[in-house]
Amino acid sequence: MPIQSIRDPQLSENPLPFSSAVRVGPLIFVSGQASVDREGEIVSDSFAGEMRRSLSNMRSVLTAAGVDFSHVVQVRSYVGREEDLEEYNKVYREFFSEPFPARTTLVGCLGTALKFEIDAIAMIDPSETSQPQR
Repeated sequence: MPIQSIRDPQLSENPLPFSSAVRVGPLIFVSGQASVDREGEIVSDSFAGEMRRSLSNMRSVLTAAGVDFSHVVQVRSYVGREEDLEEYNKVYREFFSEPFPARTTLVGCLGTALKFEIDAIAMIDPSETSQPQR
């Protein structure tokens, strides 16, 4: 199966060697999304603010791939501080609903620049005909 790179038309080209997302068959693998602006610069904020920006960036990538949060089957979240876990679960419910994706949450692994990052795997229903933008 060919690997298709998904590019988010809302963001500038990333100078780093990775795709925002790739599609292989019905699966879409979304790279880590953080609190960055259109130029890729980190936007510092409260934990909730950074998480919402990260998830909004993920929404843009998913849209570019022709899907939305309801297509997400797995997420990996990276939370900077353990004391933010309660807020994390609260904000998470603003973007995801039942049936919730499978989820792994890693805490205390981000260093000082970011408070939150998330990556995901989404699946296109075979009966859907949406095609990703190239």
